[in-house]
Amino acid sequence: MAKYLLLIYGDEEKWEAWSEAEQEANSEAHAAFNAFAGASVIGGHELQRSRTAASVRADSEGRPSTADGPFLQTKQALGGFYIVEAANLDAAISLAERLPEASADSSGVEVRPVQPMD
Repeated sequence: MAKYLLLIYGDEEKWEAWSEAEQEANSEAHAAFNAFAGASVIGGHELQRSRTAASVRADSEGRPSTADGPFLQTKQALGGFYIVEAANLDAAISLAERLPEASADSSGVEVRPVQPMD
């Protein structure tokens, strides 16, 4: 089985504005996803907000340089991830479609194959 990374993106302002009931519903939806996916889920975590991130990239002289915040400035931020095993990309997409962020108007899920290590 191949491994896939399911990257969960969304609008952090909307996430932070959720009521307690909306937060609970999202948690329950992720619990249902985990129950459905079972052993296909290898790991995953919710991430802290992007304002807590740091980016490391080369400065003008090619040396590593650290900056506060995420690498890209976009409306949607990476909010969490799952690593899953699936028979193929279509099967991984079918799993991703079960995540609540896949059907929310302010979120989305990116499915990326993991490059096998030689």
